[in-house]
Amino acid sequence: MSESETPALLGEAHEVTAEDIRALAGASTPHFALQVRNRIRRLIEPLPAEHPARLEGEGKIARLEELAEHSGDPRGTLGIGH
Repeated sequence: MSESETPALLGEAHEVTAEDIRALAGASTPHFALQVRNRIRRLIEPLPAEHPARLEGEGKIARLEELAEHSGDPRGTLGIGH
């Protein structure tokens, strides 16, 4: 899975919606959770704090970070070197 976003979602003509965020995060697996998280961050970054898509995105980011902890992938883990 690429961290690149669909150009239509990044264009100024498209306002990011909570549905866009739900569709992006929908069937995330632990293996791709951090990539999806990065895509969501990029989409919600320019939105104001109270925007519904930003609120949805922040919730999904938290869920994806939790999901990534169960991937078996050591990226981002602390205390390596048991």
